[in-house]
Amino acid sequence: MKILLATDGSQCAQEAAWLLSHLPHSRKIDLTVLTVVHLPPVRFSQPTKAWMSVCVGKERAFASDAFEQVEEMFQGANAEIRHLICEGNPGETIVEQAREVDADLVVLGARGHSAVDRILLGSTSDFVATHADRSVLVVRPTGLRSEPDRPIYVAVAYDDSRPSQAAIDQFSEFSWGKNTQVYAISVVSYVSAFLNEVIIDAEDTQHAAEEALDDAVAQLQKVAPNTKGHVVQCDHIGEGVTQFAEEHKFDLIVMGDACRSVLGRFVLGSVPHYVLRHAPCSIWITRTREEKSQAIDPRRVASHSE
Repeated sequence: MKILLATDGSQCAQEAAWLLSHLPHSRKIDLTVLTVVHLPPVRFSQPTKAWMSVCVGKERAFASDAFEQVEEMFQGANAEIRHLICEGNPGETIVEQAREVDADLVVLGARGHSAVDRILLGSTSDFVATHADRSVLVVRPTGLRSEPDRPIYVAVAYDDSRPSQAAIDQFSEFSWGKNTQVYAISVVSYVSAFLNEVIIDAEDTQHAAEEALDDAVAQLQKVAPNTKGHVVQCDHIGEGVTQFAEEHKFDLIVMGDACRSVLGRFVLGSVPHYVLRHAPCSIWITRTREEKSQAIDPRRVASHSE
């Protein structure tokens, strides 16, 4: 698996690196650690050029120190690691470099942990998760780093769709083992969003969701034996996933993202986007290789993230 880990040396970035280094994997990981040096837009007089040169030098030295910390985390791991330093806008550059190295997964830290921080627009993690044409893992601290021996609690959102199946397939590329507690969850709404009326055959809807979950659980148990299924009843799917994760103190939510057009990536309100904004834990949004082919040039859409 090819993974791009974006780091700026911050605490959030270190949390992301630590979580990635502790995900159980059997296959070799091809890991690119990316640091983006962001140069402010200023007029370049001769004194300014000298000042900028000094700043860039300091940023590159800091980036090298941050990379050494990441290397230490991956000591003994089945991984090949390289460091890449680029200059530019962080969000756009991460998206571009993910495409350049053909990453299967992009990993980065979230801006903050509070409810206000989570819903603020414009953060790098929000930009990358929205515009990247591949899977993205946005990491928020849940206390797991201070309790490394406790189980990892994971919720895999499932709705019997192709993106949901792709999420299970990518999740299954890691060997999670018995020390991971997984819940395959399906959110059932008895209110039609289109007709705004209660669905009469609620019992059939519940039964169909349970049957679909049985298949998902069977697949997940091959890599995570401690997997259970649970049907959540909530009118809003994203809210149902978020509330369940918060109540059960999950460390990670895994969910598939449907292939969307360029316009679709600008539209707020999708389930993965809602969960990304509101969940108190890390979220792994998976996208299939077919979706990668519909790449978006972030330079053409950067203005939409403002």
